[in-house]
Amino acid sequence: MSIGTEPTITLTESDEWWIARDTETGVTSQGKTRHSALENLDEALAGYRGEGDAPTDQELRELGIDPSNNTSGSLDE
Repeated sequence: MSIGTEPTITLTESDEWWIARDTETGVTSQGKTRHSALENLDEALAGYRGEGDAPTDQELRELGIDPSNNTSGSLDE
């Protein structure tokens, strides 16, 4: 017996890509295979839920972000 809602994932193929979507959250990911699309969706959902570690200063620098100037946390800025 299940309590609450069951997660629903849709899996579709478009050209050379598989698209995996969690219908509850709307989080979507893709991969070249069904397996990689589902693995990528798991990773995306973990980020959506706030799991994982914050990036290091070195990782931010590699992405072109100055850690000392990255204080707002706003997506609008």
